[in-house]
This record gives sequence, C-alpha cells and structure tokens, in this order.
Amino acid sequence: MKVLIVDDDVVSRMMLMHMIDGAGHGAQVLEAEDGEDAWRQLEDGAAPAILFCDLRMPRLSGMELLARVKADARFTGLPVVLVSAAGDAATMEQALGLGAAGYIVKPFDGARVGAHLAQLAAQSGEECADAVLRRLGIDCARLLLYLGGLQRQLAGAGPELDQLLADRQHDAVRSRLARLAEGCRMLGLRSAAAGLDALSAAPAVGHAAVAHMLELAGAAALRQGEAAHRLAH
Repeated sequence: MKVLIVDDDVVSRMMLMHMIDGAGHGAQVLEAEDGEDAWRQLEDGAAPAILFCDLRMPRLSGMELLARVKADARFTGLPVVLVSAAGDAATMEQALGLGAAGYIVKPFDGARVGAHLAQLAAQSGEECADAVLRRLGIDCARLLLYLGGLQRQLAGAGPELDQLLADRQHDAVRSRLARLAEGCRMLGLRSAAAGLDALSAAPAVGHAAVAHMLELAGAAALRQGEAAHRLAH
C-alpha cells in the first residue's frame, strides 16, 4: 500500500511518516512538497492508496488539490485526508463537503492516523493470493492461469475501449469496464475492481482515464501473479 504525504513543512512530513510506519501496515510512503508536486506525481502514475494533505500550502492548497482530485475520473476512489492546525467546524465541513475522507488536526494523533490506514486496509486492500486460493478452491497453477487470462483481457481492452469511445458508445464502454471489474474482483484485486467500478459510473469517461486505470489493474494482476508464484515454490 502506497501513502502520499503532501506538506510544505518537512518536519510535519517526517512526523506523519513516523506514525504511518508505526501503524504496522507495511505502507510505502511517498512525499510531495506541495499540492502542485502531488498533482504531478499523481499524473505521472504514483497511484497511492491514500493521500494525507496539509490544508495550507503555496502554489496549490490542500482544499484546491482535493477539489482537483475529486473532479478527475482517474482518481475518483482516492481517499484524501486533510491535515491542518485549524480545527474550526466551518473548515472541516467544507473539506468533507468536497469529498475528503477525513480531517486530522495538528499536532498529529497517531491513533487517528492509524485508524484511517486500518479502515483503508479493511475496505480496499487487495485480497492475498492464499485467501483467493481458498475462496475459489483452486491451486496456484490454476490461479496463475486465470491471472494470465485477466492480464491479456486488460491489455486487449485498451484498443477496444479507445474505439468505443471514439464511436461515442458510452454504454458499451461502461459495460466493458464493469466486466473487467468483475474479473478483478473474482481474483482478489479489490482496489483495481473499485477503480474500474468508479470509472464505469463516472458521468464522463476519457481515453486517458481508461488507459491509466487499465495500467493500474494490469500492475495489480502482475503483483498477484508474483505472490501466487511464490506460494507455488
């Protein structure tokens, strides 16, 4: 699980990193110096599972970054937790109204940070390969076969979806994304399935958003295959 910390204060970033490390979820922590830096990393494919963002920053504030994230179909399902020294009710209400997953007031409360990570792990974390094997009643060889088939579907879906988008067949696009989401869900790729579901439900779907989501789903399938391969040996 990747966690992106966005704060122009290096000390605050270090403190939050320490609390995330101590939460025990094995998170990989990424850093951004401000909202613009965070947005650049998101567009470059950083793909964090959750974003902790300071409210007041130069160039692009936390509230502005939150609004930009929630307006982009590629990042619809990304939880954003705003962090600030301001604990007034109006600011919190505005943040939650824009779609924030939570609001943490400085100085940091390690329990609050850990609670957000635990909730994320429970709701959207990937199902481990061993659990998938037990649920489906199959062996590693069969799981690898299924994952290989899913990867080929994801790779082949790009050109097909591009053509459907070009032909403005939006219902067909949504149906195809929903079928891919179901395949991901069956094989334990919960985050990929949630992302594809969110994309299929978005009011407008673009070429870039589809390509980005297919890439993330393909990477998730590859990681699951690597885990299954380790179990087999």
